[in-house]
Amino acid sequence: MTPEQFLKHLQEHASSFAKAVATNEGEWIIKGFIDVYQRVYSISVDTKIVSKVLELLLFPMFVEFAKKHGLEIELCQHQNFYPDLTFTHKASGNRFAVDIKSTYRESETKVNGMTLGAFTGYFRNRDSNKNTLYPYSQYAAHFVLGVIYTKCDDVADERKQFSLADLAKIPSVIKDFEFFAQPKFRIATARPGSGNTKNIGSADSIATLISGSGPFASLGEEVYDDYWMFYLTRDMAEAVGVKRPYMNLKTYLEYKQRGSDTLKAHEKEIANLAEDEPEIEEAE
Repeated sequence: MTPEQFLKHLQEHASSFAKAVATNEGEWIIKGFIDVYQRVYSISVDTKIVSKVLELLLFPMFVEFAKKHGLEIELCQHQNFYPDLTFTHKASGNRFAVDIKSTYRESETKVNGMTLGAFTGYFRNRDSNKNTLYPYSQYAAHFVLGVIYTKCDDVADERKQFSLADLAKIPSVIKDFEFFAQPKFRIATARPGSGNTKNIGSADSIATLISGSGPFASLGEEVYDDYWMFYLTRDMAEAVGVKRPYMNLKTYLEYKQRGSDTLKAHEKEIANLAEDEPEIEEAE
């Protein structure tokens, strides 16, 4: 199975997710948590809690997806490890990473945005097992299963308890789900997720997320990898005492162009020097 084939299957399957997690009126089927005494506690609208519950709710559908397409599925066993889900195609052995990301609408066209994982650690040390189920380089492709939703204005008091008989009266905290699946690089932007964080930021346009038409979509995954593998935040640059090489795509282009121009200007010298160099590996 190729990355393109996997994506096509995932997008087809994702189109049915909204019906599985929402009522006919579009409201979330999850109303809260229940204890052994059948007391119901309304769920918080906190994005971390919503994301985790959505992940648990969707897991049986991912199991079904895996069986249908000859895939083995593995969950990440540790919090904050990458990725959320690993799919391995039994016939080809190709591995595919899928992260579940959710965000809420701020308007009809914009969302709050998402973070798409670290641009340090396993992203740069691609043969390392640290904080990842398998080394980053062992995945044939990296995808995002995105969930867009709307926060409900009318939510229950989190301090209040309900009985099962009150279930229909408990308002849902989110509604109007929209699912999409895209390669991670196609929805990434050239800025970190928030502030000085070491996470890659996503597009905040709903149309861009659904279509996978972010800035790196046309530039390609190689440019995306190169940009983020060498990106430095202000704190990172200050820690090593260097000037930030670039801060956005415009300054990235200027930075790469300067390097290219320098190499071109000394092309003959470099070629002559290279001929005199012994063909031995440098000691680490």
